[in-house]
Amino acid sequence: MKVYFDNAATTPLAPEVLKEMLVVLEGKHGNPSSIHAYGREAKSIVEKARKSIATMLNCSPAELFFTSGGTEADNMAIRSAVDAYKITHIISSPLEHHAVLHTIEDLEHKGVKKSHVKLTDNGHIDLKDLERLLKENPRSLVSLMHANNEIGNLLDIVAVGELCAKYDALFHSDTVQSVCHYSIDLQKMKVHFITGAAHKFHGPKGIGFIYVNSSVKVPPLIYGGGQERNMRGGTENVSGIVGLAKAMDIAHKEMKEHAAHIQEVRSYMKSKLEKNIQGIEFNGDVDAGLYTVLNVMFPVTPDAEMLLMKLDIDGIAASGGSACSSGSSVGSHVIAALGKKIIDRPVIRFSFSKYSTKEEVDYVVGKLVELFPVKVVA
Repeated sequence: MKVYFDNAATTPLAPEVLKEMLVVLEGKHGNPSSIHAYGREAKSIVEKARKSIATMLNCSPAELFFTSGGTEADNMAIRSAVDAYKITHIISSPLEHHAVLHTIEDLEHKGVKKSHVKLTDNGHIDLKDLERLLKENPRSLVSLMHANNEIGNLLDIVAVGELCAKYDALFHSDTVQSVCHYSIDLQKMKVHFITGAAHKFHGPKGIGFIYVNSSVKVPPLIYGGGQERNMRGGTENVSGIVGLAKAMDIAHKEMKEHAAHIQEVRSYMKSKLEKNIQGIEFNGDVDAGLYTVLNVMFPVTPDAEMLLMKLDIDGIAASGGSACSSGSSVGSHVIAALGKKIIDRPVIRFSFSKYSTKEEVDYVVGKLVELFPVKVVA
């Protein structure tokens, strides 16, 4: 049996999305920047997709720009904001995705000051400490992710937006893991930038977007032609944009149904693990976090570093953290930031999609029980 429980890294492409993309790939080959009929047709396809996405996010199409994915979009938000508004101080957290952490680290080398907001015991952002930092550092850029990609903790994005507005700060939120899993109404959020990636909700890889609130004016990250209204050089990925819009449309229409199914599968796995493996722990705010993620700390074992490999041999795909850090020997920066002592204790992130099943959970837990001899339930 093969089981794919690494959907926070990427999700399978939905058949309906592939079908829409093939229409473009097989017969709509014009360059959107060309003025002839083929180009105008491609341009129309891109703008139709932009309008569809804007409607789902409740923003203006003019506030959306297509990128190669979440990493580029995060870089654009942070670097462009710093450049345009001469930002000298960034407030973030040690739990952010490396697309944010490494971008800020690079800006530190160029003289920008960084502060990390304190965390609560279970890994939430301490809003009182955030307000303290904003008071001490007016006109900062705040970059805090909406849903953590490893432990699933959710940010109170509305409350953070209110604080940023109170202290005249710019607010960027990486929403890569939450777009299409939660309703995002940009008219109700005081946020200047959000970012998304199609492959996190059954769309294609290599395409994403950035929302830039109309109240801010920032320069491009990538210069070239006049594409994306002079905000992102490079010929548009027309088929990818179509796939992004289609995947988003499906996810929005079926959001409640998908959420209920995924939550049921996740709860089932949590219960099975608790009953069958002694000494197990769950990282993050398990009961109120992102419903697609279950981050598990297993008992001490001399073969901790081999656990993922053993699961892979059994046909099970999961991860020890962010896929962008796979192969790294330093471990999860998120778990380390929580102060967890993980020596000889393997940590695995299982993440689920609308295609996940309880039968798959039974198979995975069965294989895990074989690797941990102490059982609570036979």
